[in-house]
Amino acid sequence: MNHVLLAESGSILSAQSGYILLAIFGVLWIALGWWWGRQAKSYDGFAVAGRNVGLAMGTATAVATWITSNTTMLAPQYALQLGIWGALAYSTASFGLFAFAPMSGRIRQLMPKGYTAVEFMRRRYGWLGTIPFLIISLFYAVTWLVSMSMAGGKLLNVLSGIPYEHGMTVVVLVCVAYTLFGGMYAVIGTDFIQSLIILVGLVVVAIAVLTQVEIREVHERLNEERPMLLSAFFPAALMALFNNMLFGFGEIFHSNVWWSRAFALREGVGPKAYALGGVLWLPVPIVAGFLGLAAPALGIGISEPDTAGPLVAATLLGTGGALLVFVVVFCSLASSIDSLLAATSDLIVNDIAEPIQVRVTKRHVSDPSKRKLSAIAIVGLGALAWIAALPNVGSLATVLFFAGPMVGSCIWPILCGLYFRRASPIAACASMVLGSAIGLVAYFQIGWFTASLIGAAVSGVTFAVCCQIWPDDFEFATLADD
Repeated sequence: MNHVLLAESGSILSAQSGYILLAIFGVLWIALGWWWGRQAKSYDGFAVAGRNVGLAMGTATAVATWITSNTTMLAPQYALQLGIWGALAYSTASFGLFAFAPMSGRIRQLMPKGYTAVEFMRRRYGWLGTIPFLIISLFYAVTWLVSMSMAGGKLLNVLSGIPYEHGMTVVVLVCVAYTLFGGMYAVIGTDFIQSLIILVGLVVVAIAVLTQVEIREVHERLNEERPMLLSAFFPAALMALFNNMLFGFGEIFHSNVWWSRAFALREGVGPKAYALGGVLWLPVPIVAGFLGLAAPALGIGISEPDTAGPLVAATLLGTGGALLVFVVVFCSLASSIDSLLAATSDLIVNDIAEPIQVRVTKRHVSDPSKRKLSAIAIVGLGALAWIAALPNVGSLATVLFFAGPMVGSCIWPILCGLYFRRASPIAACASMVLGSAIGLVAYFQIGWFTASLIGAAVSGVTFAVCCQIWPDDFEFATLADD
């Protein structure tokens, strides 16, 4: 009964405590961003950290960026709605890190002076493949930004009663501020500390929860009241398993968040860093997912499914648990929002602003001008995310997975474009357009848990057929040209 009353009261911490924590971590991250950002003396340093990031920092930034608010809040939502398969479904996103490990080495080898994934598509497929890919990349980046901004507002509201709008605004402002100071240096530096805090915090939360919850009791209550959550043949959950796996592949393969790190890591470091990152990340959503399974068994009322994880942990562990959950989720938010701001600003500068200037003036953008444009882009992206997140419409899953079929349709153009000479511009364009369109139809007609799966499948078939009809004979050496 205490659990129910505590959950229904709306908050575990006082609003004053929440504001104090926000102020402490806001000042800390901005100060650290300024400290590390002092090394960003050129655009190359600002965008790709001088291309000299080592294994420890590389692994930490991969882990911190992939442990997003979606991991700590969506994994419990998956388990709450889809059961055991739901918790396991989110863990399949680690396969994307494992697959990208060798690809990162290939990317660094082919484009030693590259900046973005869109730049690769432009050189590999021309504008026919670039335009749909750029649209998808920008749309996905904004969708991810919005979902994490929403998560920040929801978290603070659940834990401390801070109004959604206030919490979401502060989270966005803090991340914009310290990313402005130091670009990729600030992002990777803060990621290192954030990854340590997140991993230690999750271990402490898991141990503390297990000392208060009997797994046998959870199993018995679920078996009596919600047996489908324990079923191995829950159709929606099985579809979500493969849907999430392909969504994870698409997210990492296409997103400039991961490509910018491939360019920033020292040569030979990328494959090791991404593989280690995958190993460290794999158990995190399983641990987080258990909180979602425990909620119905403990009688904790959940009004919004995507707040189940923080609410269960904070309710079970009291004020100390609420503080710890706040710290972990705030770090996971910051480590991903800053990465998106930095990586997406690179797209805007290198793949929109510079090509336009070259076409109009026949001159490249100067280094100082690129820094200014990056700053403008970071502020603009933060403002756009804030405006889109303000109405608080939908759950994190429905918002994020709206981009699922689009990112799923990018898997084959990226993968085949890196390794096979026959991959052609027509195949790339057609596969992304058809995969996205039919996947979105599935999103609305069937459900979000099928959209990525269908989008990736349609894209793969289309790509294979088009490569047979219109094959290319690409020379990979041209990708290294300045």
